Amino acid sequence: MAYRFFILIALVFLAGCDPSNPTERIFFEGQAQGTYYTVTCYDQEQRNFQPSIDSLLIAFDQTASLWVDTSMINRVNNNEDVVLNDDFLELFRISQEVSEATNGSFDVTVGPLVNAWGFGPGNAPEIGPGTVDSLLPLIGFRNILIRNNRLIKADSRTKLDFNAVAQGYSVDLVAQFLESKGIENYLVDIGGEVYAHGTKPNGKPWVIGLEKPSDDQSSPREIEAELPVTNRAVATSGNYRKYYEKDGVRYSHTIDPHKGYPVKHSLLGVTVVAEVCAYADAYATAFMVMGLDSALHFLNGNKTGMEAYFICSGPDGSYETVITEGLKESISEINR
Repeated sequence: MAYRFFILIALVFLAGCDPSNPTERIFFEGQAQGTYYTVTCYDQEQRNFQPSIDSLLIAFDQTASLWVDTSMINRVNNNEDVVLNDDFLELFRISQEVSEATNGSFDVTVGPLVNAWGFGPGNAPEIGPGTVDSLLPLIGFRNILIRNNRLIKADSRTKLDFNAVAQGYSVDLVAQFLESKGIENYLVDIGGEVYAHGTKPNGKPWVIGLEKPSDDQSSPREIEAELPVTNRAVATSGNYRKYYEKDGVRYSHTIDPHKGYPVKHSLLGVTVVAEVCAYADAYATAFMVMGLDSALHFLNGNKTGMEAYFICSGPDGSYETVITEGLKESISEINR
């Protein structure tokens, strides 16, 4: 569902399967939200959770997916009278909280601009003279609110887009499901958004691989750094795989809600580590809009408990990394 092309690769090195081993790994994978998902966990009862998780993710798409015509978010965007469910209300609450904290660098009302620039369900750019100016009045997280479990818009043409928070939120939903079943050691990965809980059988933390920036969309994926994670969420956003080129100009999928245009700065990608994956997801997008300096200023000035790993393009065409203090001792950069 979310635009996630700065993919996190789970590095899970585990023992072979032994039916008599109570710590035998359970692993399954599937499709959700237009991308993959994988679950790795340990369960002495060796239960099969995949059917339940598939159902959970399908039901969530009916709430938050722009690619499901009958979803709740599409019905809201079409101005139908919809009583919002708990997941929609929580997505809205988290989104508004992050929007307030980042002064609108994260904004779920950016949908009309995302579509106009060709990154929505239709994908064909609709940008023409005056398009951005005509759409900017529709953008603004303060122009929407919830009243009696219904969305109220200042302008009926405003459309919501949960893509930058919903994938992380779905990771949290799967994690909550596993914990409700008594699973203490697990890793959930949906399209590169990850939550890791507990440890592997040897007591060591899960290890997440962070992708090295690529020259173009078709370049093979390589690991840039490795990050041990326990009881934390990891989400990432980047511009070097999701873009298109027209008349020699590259257009990023990250749209600045303030200006109405794809962002143009040196920040190529950011990985955020947080307690909740929905927040990590949303803040990763916000930081991509803000750029490196503003994102670092935000992290240094707010007691969020978050850490971040930034990759930026250098003046000579190379790239540089910036790591917040809380990650410097744990993260391992490869070949640097």
